[in-house]
Amino acid sequence: MITDDAVPAGLKVAGAYSWRILAIVGVIAVFIFLVMQFKYIVIPFMIAILIAALLVPLVQWLVRHKWPKALAVAVAMLGTIAIVSGLLYVVVTQIRSGWPDLQERSLKAYEDFRVFLETSPLHVTDAQFNDWLDSAIASIQADSQVLVSGALSVGSTAGHVLAGLLLTLFATLFILIDGKGIWAWIVRLFPRKARPAIDGSGHAGWVTLTTFVKVQIFVAFVDAVGIGLGAWILGLIFGGFPLVIPIAIAVFLGSFIPVVGAVVTGAIAVFVALVYLGPFQALLMLAIVLLVQQIEGHVLQPLVMGTAVKVHPLAVVFAVAAGSFTAGIAGALFAVPIIAVLNVMVKYIASGEWRTNLRPTAKELLPRD
Repeated sequence: MITDDAVPAGLKVAGAYSWRILAIVGVIAVFIFLVMQFKYIVIPFMIAILIAALLVPLVQWLVRHKWPKALAVAVAMLGTIAIVSGLLYVVVTQIRSGWPDLQERSLKAYEDFRVFLETSPLHVTDAQFNDWLDSAIASIQADSQVLVSGALSVGSTAGHVLAGLLLTLFATLFILIDGKGIWAWIVRLFPRKARPAIDGSGHAGWVTLTTFVKVQIFVAFVDAVGIGLGAWILGLIFGGFPLVIPIAIAVFLGSFIPVVGAVVTGAIAVFVALVYLGPFQALLMLAIVLLVQQIEGHVLQPLVMGTAVKVHPLAVVFAVAAGSFTAGIAGALFAVPIIAVLNVMVKYIASGEWRTNLRPTAKELLPRD
């Protein structure tokens, strides 16, 4: 029988770390499982938090300028709904008006491409082309299954979409009205000695989240303007580029999914350039999309986003990949803000600043002598 004294010290330390790591991994796994089970509630609530992180500073600014809080909240909510509805309306109406022509030109471009392959030195037959096309479609469906299933899991029916929308609106409204009270109630769920650390870390995480949302809007705006302006310039040079405004809006909305959002929506601009203008112009459009992505990746992300959320770009890439594989589009959307907020909260608690620099809410929650 091996006694405790016979076990090397290094093995004891490794064993102590191992069971603690296994316990932490187990808790995280159970938490992720519960989140996936209650995704119809969790996802709308997280969307509401992101929206509130953008609107709370606006509400506070209006209140500081003598606006009644109820009016400030109403203006922020209705203004946001009006802006988003307006953008979607513009996209839908312009796509509907240009869809017949786009469909006709797409079919013509498809037939021209088949003729080109058949008459080229490759001599690709119709059977070979159909086999390649089927393989490409199958590959795309297999690779995008996780993302598509994630999107459908958010609202596979009209009832889920409507319920999620209502939950998002109500949660955003209550956070704007009494966010501090909600947070104080959450802090009171923890033991008294832990409340100052939880409260301070939550405040630090909220500051990081609001900064992230503002910076993400700026990055999305730069992507939309860069790609939209590039498409417009190509249209001026080569005789017209349709659907510039819907493409710019799609890039703006898609850019809220870091790394991959603007690339996917930028591919729409490349496709439109290929169908309407030709292969050379499509290559130019692709170069514009890549140039905008390079500016974002090497200038905006390191200087602006990296400073705001204090997360390395490599961590951003892996966080988005892990989030998309775990929870589809919703996971890709929330991965970076979750990592950024957790990073700041853990650093705040580890620093011990909460021991000497208590926030007012934490002081009120401490036990009285």
